[in-house]
Amino acid sequence: MTEKLLYEQDGAVVTLTFNMPETRNALTDHDLCDAIVAAMGRINHDQSVRVAIVTGAGKAFSSGGNLKHMKEKQGTFAGDAVAVKDGYRKGIQRVARAMWECEVPLIAAVNGPAYGAGCDTTCLCDIRIASSAATFAENFVNVGLISGDGGAWLLPRQVGLSRAAEMSFTADPVDAETALAWGLVSRVVAPEELLPAARALAARIARNPPRQLRMAKRLLREGLNTRLDSVLELAAAYQGACHQTADHDEAVDALLEKRGAVFTGG
Repeated sequence: MTEKLLYEQDGAVVTLTFNMPETRNALTDHDLCDAIVAAMGRINHDQSVRVAIVTGAGKAFSSGGNLKHMKEKQGTFAGDAVAVKDGYRKGIQRVARAMWECEVPLIAAVNGPAYGAGCDTTCLCDIRIASSAATFAENFVNVGLISGDGGAWLLPRQVGLSRAAEMSFTADPVDAETALAWGLVSRVVAPEELLPAARALAARIARNPPRQLRMAKRLLREGLNTRLDSVLELAAAYQGACHQTADHDEAVDALLEKRGAVFTGG
């Protein structure tokens, strides 16, 4: 059976590819959800991984929910209101939690349409690079639903409340250039340049010390919801740990000696 999520590692960089092009990489498939959660756990426990890229196979990044399953009340959408609630909690919401708690920087390489849960999944990543063919839509109301995967929390933090409301209430798609202007993505490239650009960015990130990368990401996450004094206290504790590492010593020595640093995670 074809793997629904491809996990490929090249040095310190992992590339995760949603591999269900026949459904436009619908994220409500239970097997795919399980595979994403497992991949996040694998990354967190593998200190050789410093950054990960997330992309989609085929023409879409992800279409979000599977409309056929919605129509036939299958999978996540099977049963009464309580059963569907449990389906979301055990499925796409587990994905949201796992991706948000991923310890390494995540780059979304958005190759095509990212709709509904697909749009929200890009927002779970730290950096988004879009192909010029990419479009984004918070289109849940189009199918008589609301965001069930954290989009109401995620999207305003990326584009601001007014634009998040516009996307949510109209369900209108946003093209790549508009996404760039709104701050939803940091770069737009030609389709054939998408993965090379994502890999080049990943390589720039991966050359830095791995433990410090993970701590830097954690501080950014904490800063979204925590008071400044609490973030300062956490930063002081992290800095105390960083100053004791071999990678810190190597970084200082390399700068003073005007050479490239080689970080080992020590």
